[in-house]
Amino acid sequence: MSTLSWGDYAQRWSKLHGGFDPRSANRLVRGWLFLSYAVSRQLARTGTGPNTVTVAGLLLSIGVPLTARPNGAWPLLGALLILVSALADTVDGALAVITGRASRLGRVYDSTADRLAEAAWAVALGLLGAPIWLAVAAGGVAWLHEYIRAPAMVSGVGDVGTVGAAAATVGAAIWLAFGLVAVVQLGVAVRRALRGTDPVGD
Repeated sequence: MSTLSWGDYAQRWSKLHGGFDPRSANRLVRGWLFLSYAVSRQLARTGTGPNTVTVAGLLLSIGVPLTARPNGAWPLLGALLILVSALADTVDGALAVITGRASRLGRVYDSTADRLAEAAWAVALGLLGAPIWLAVAAGGVAWLHEYIRAPAMVSGVGDVGTVGAAAATVGAAIWLAFGLVAVVQLGVAVRRALRGTDPVGD
């Protein structure tokens, strides 16, 4: 099937986001939205629907608590799952635009999946040893973000959609950075613990 060019996509996306042109966004947001567009364009050629991507992103997020183990490469895997699920959260909307399948019901599905994903991330924080109040607060702030964003868009504030994309990008990057730090710290700790020990003989 034919797909929209970046310019045509940006115009259609703009109509659905209060008239804000993604091509005029800052470099971070513009790059993130273009990446979502490029991935969506390939998925559109395979006939994949936006709701399928929404479900896939939710499943990835639900898998994050399963990686909440403070050893080995598990934190890094969890960070990668968050990054990919954040991308899926943007791709499903882009795919809806490209395929002309944007709908109010799809937005409800997407918003519901987002809230469940954020709850899963908060659970992962708790399983990793964060204080329960901190995990709950992190989830609460994420929900507050949506509570403010949705009414703002209804009120005609056009560029809050790009703020959401930027927030998802930055949040995923922070999780990824923490995962990398955890892996490095673990490696250093293991090396120090084993330094100077004699090899076990037969």
